[in-house]
Amino acid sequence: MTLLIKDVLFENGITDIFVEGNRIKTIKPNLQIEAKTIINGKGMAAIPGFINAHTHSAMTLFRGFGDDLPLETWLSEKIWPNEVNLTEELVYWGSKLACLEMIKGGTTFFCDMYWHLPATARAVSEMGLRASLSSVLFDVAGAAQGESLKQQVETRIAEMADFPETISLSIAPHAIYTASKELLQWAKAKADKHGLQLHIHLSETETEVANSIRDFGCRPVEYLEKIGFLGPNVIVAHALWLSDNDINILAKHNVKVVHNPASNLKLASGYKFRYPDLKAAGVTVGLATDGVSSNNNLSMFEAMKYASLLQKSVWKNPTLLPVDETFDLSTKNGGLIFNQDMGVIKEGALADFSLVNLDDPTLVPSHNLISNLVYSANVGCVDTVICNGKIIMQNRVVPGEKEIIQQARKSAEILFSLNNS
Repeated sequence: MTLLIKDVLFENGITDIFVEGNRIKTIKPNLQIEAKTIINGKGMAAIPGFINAHTHSAMTLFRGFGDDLPLETWLSEKIWPNEVNLTEELVYWGSKLACLEMIKGGTTFFCDMYWHLPATARAVSEMGLRASLSSVLFDVAGAAQGESLKQQVETRIAEMADFPETISLSIAPHAIYTASKELLQWAKAKADKHGLQLHIHLSETETEVANSIRDFGCRPVEYLEKIGFLGPNVIVAHALWLSDNDINILAKHNVKVVHNPASNLKLASGYKFRYPDLKAAGVTVGLATDGVSSNNNLSMFEAMKYASLLQKSVWKNPTLLPVDETFDLSTKNGGLIFNQDMGVIKEGALADFSLVNLDDPTLVPSHNLISNLVYSANVGCVDTVICNGKIIMQNRVVPGEKEIIQQARKSAEILFSLNNS
């Protein structure tokens, strides 16, 4: 498979981008080379694919359901009672809808934490995206629940060799308030043994921190260090309520942190994300949307804008999180977090990138393209998406999108009829 994009804007000049297999082979103006597929890039700019570092893809089926509630109420009264009715087929169509939405917005990789992993894997593979998929661990309902989910993790590990190259596996104990110490330590040992990443919600709410101090005698980050959970393979989502010591602990163990600004605002979980202090400590920070049920979309454009504006407002400093840095959170830093050659456009990197339409009104005038992408653009400016060297959207058309929308709508109707039947 070879692909040539001609006369596209990249960085500060017009160039050609040649893709061979799943990697970017050459970036150079006026390439005289044959390719199986040629795209005219005039009037477009090439940007790295966005990396959505924390989401729950099939929760697209919950879009607009259970809004305007506190996190604990939202989970216990709206989400968990309906999630028990999820099936492989429902998750499959919910995940396909999520993949469609992310492709439309220029996202080429996402990190998922949800149920029925094989269904999501099938959706990701068919849609042509790249993803890290997590087997979820809970034992809040008792040891039997934990044992059942541990067996699912063992099964997924045994199946890893059958995953396509675009899908990796991680292990996801949900949170310290839904997973016991024993389960957390089991997950850590299993991840370390098999070279997998761990994905967990942490210090998301003030209540979580207060309860941790009450139950464990220390804060959530301190608790995870105490039980030996933390390490460079750990990715924590949210991390809103951090002390100075928490930040030092995360940095010491090279833990990765993922910021979810839109979800945090909607659920009123908190807004004082300590990005300047995390950055100063050397902690790698990524950006994400969280799930559709708490956002309510998968737009990394919105995530970038919210992240940048919140930092300026919270710390009363308009120079914080400038556009180039914000853009890196959604691209380059994702590659660092997930240890893959993505989030950048350079020779040798994975061919995961998008072409944005420079005639889109939100990109005009183009004093600073990155500034426009962060502050003014929306998903409508994305014309073409390439992932793993393959075109998965062109002229804003994704193959099969009408069926996906119809089937996802039907799946949501089925899901929410079950508790009322």
